[in-house]
Amino acid sequence: MPTLIAEDVLLLLLDDESGSVVGTSYVATVLGGAVLIELAMTGAVDVEEKSSVWRSAKVRSNPAVVPEDEVLRRAAAVVGQKERSAQDLVDRLGKGLKDELADRLVQRGILERRRDKVLGVFPRTRWPAVDSSHEATVRRALTRTLVQGTDPDPRTAAIVALMSAIDWAHKVVDHQGVSRSEMRKRAKTIAEGDWAAKAVRDAISAATAAVAAAVTASTVAATSGT
Repeated sequence: MPTLIAEDVLLLLLDDESGSVVGTSYVATVLGGAVLIELAMTGAVDVEEKSSVWRSAKVRSNPAVVPEDEVLRRAAAVVGQKERSAQDLVDRLGKGLKDELADRLVQRGILERRRDKVLGVFPRTRWPAVDSSHEATVRRALTRTLVQGTDPDPRTAAIVALMSAIDWAHKVVDHQGVSRSEMRKRAKTIAEGDWAAKAVRDAISAATAAVAAAVTASTVAATSGT
C-alpha cells in the first residue's frame, strides 16, 4: 500500500540519524494539514471557497467516498461530525498522528523505534531511518520540481505546498545552485498554481493557510515568552 502524504511529510521532518523531528514544534498541525489535503484529493471531503479574508473556509465530508486507509477513514469521520473550519480541523486531525504514523513506518521497515531517557529521567521515543530509499524517492521528486523546474504531480505539489507553509521547502532538497529566496519563490508559485482541480486547490489553500497561521501563532507565543 502506498504511503500517505502525511507519512512522506513526516519522513522529511525527521532527522534520519537522530530520529527526532528537527526545526519545527508544530509537526502535528502540518500532518493534520496533509491528511486534510489527501482527503480532498480523494474526494472524501469538500472545502468551500473562501468568501472573505475574515471568514475561514468550511470543510464538509462526502459520505459517498469512504477512504480505504484507516487514518484517512478516521479523519473523514471527524470531518463528518459537523461542519468545521480548516484551521480547526488541521489541529484535530494532527493530534497524536506523529507517533501513529511513525509506528506504521516502523512496521514497513522504513523507520526504527528507539526508546530512551533524556538525562536518565524523561522518557523519549525516536524513529531513526532504517531504509531511506522511499524518502530519497520523495526528495528526488521535490528536487525535480523545486530545482529543475519540472511540473509536479499532484502529490508532489501538495507536499511542496505544505513545506512552503512552514518555510521548509529550501531545507528538504539540495539547492544545486538555486538560492533560498528562489527556492521559496518556486515553492509558493507551485502552492498557488493550477496543477489540480479547483476543489483540491481550495482544500490545499485552506489547509496550508491553517498551517501557516499555526506557525505564526507558535512563533508569536515563543517570542512573547522570551
